Amino acid sequence: MGKAKVRKLPKTECCVSAKKCDRCPLRMLKEGSLPAGYTVKKRKLVRLDGKKVTKKRLKKAA
Repeated sequence: MGKAKVRKLPKTECCVSAKKCDRCPLRMLKEGSLPAGYTVKKRKLVRLDGKKVTKKRLKKAA
């Protein structure tokens, strides 16, 4: 009867806030909580295979 924990999805781009929000791709990369197959380049979330990042695919990966 417990609630399933919802996994946070990263934003597609870092907002450059001073304290780094919970969904920041840079923070998630550092913590190792970024979904498999994704990395960050120039503060933007990118896929390792070079395909376009979409929210639909991101949900499926997480």
